[in-house]
Amino acid sequence: MTQDKQSEWYDQWSMLSDEELFLFEDWIAPNTLEGFRNLDVLECGCGGGQHTAFMAPFARSVTAVDLNTITIAEQRCAEYDNVTFLEADIATMDLKQTYDVVISIGVVHHTDDPDRTIANLTRHVKPGGRLIVWVYSEEGNFLVKNMVEPIRRTFLTRLSRTALLILSKMVTASLYPVVYTIYLLPLPFLPYFQYFGSFRNLSFGRNVINVFDKLNAPQTDFINRARVERWFGESRFDKVEIAPYKGVSYRASGVLKEPLG
Repeated sequence: MTQDKQSEWYDQWSMLSDEELFLFEDWIAPNTLEGFRNLDVLECGCGGGQHTAFMAPFARSVTAVDLNTITIAEQRCAEYDNVTFLEADIATMDLKQTYDVVISIGVVHHTDDPDRTIANLTRHVKPGGRLIVWVYSEEGNFLVKNMVEPIRRTFLTRLSRTALLILSKMVTASLYPVVYTIYLLPLPFLPYFQYFGSFRNLSFGRNVINVFDKLNAPQTDFINRARVERWFGESRFDKVEIAPYKGVSYRASGVLKEPLG
């Protein structure tokens, strides 16, 4: 069954834009944009098209898929003639072809069934091609999972997205005094210690996107390491790279093995 459309994502990417190239490069590491040179790329969950625009100058082609935001992404990437946009559910789509790179950044954990989604993404990887994903981790996200999520579900779904954006800016601003005092001390046991180190390297606007995403997402499934390892099992993938990122997420990639025989 196809996942229902969720207007929250259209609202998010019509209001906000993520232009931080270095973050995308961090999330796909140890892969690089140069490594996409002259390859056919399938982007699963393109959002507002920001990451599409990063990849298009390198790739031979980019097929960008999203269920909710294709019209926004098309407008933002109008200058690229090697990009094709498709409206589809990445968990159930059948594009009837495989790709050199299948990539999904910050999307799989928001789907109805992340395991089924990954299985479908893998079906679209060419043998010898690469699957790249970045997902929120269960490890390190106790407070978001058990405090922020219940508040979001109980109260914040009633707010307009404009009001939610105002709230996100207020929450972001309230974090700065703590991040620039207590979190400057060498106290790595503090929750989100690595994350707030990254917070200091980002603009206020980009930090607002991070907060808004947590308060706006209709659903989030926090993924533990064992689950990521199952996705990239040795029976199917070579050159597997799985690493925590800033203590709150995992970046993972692997090369799909050639079929036996």
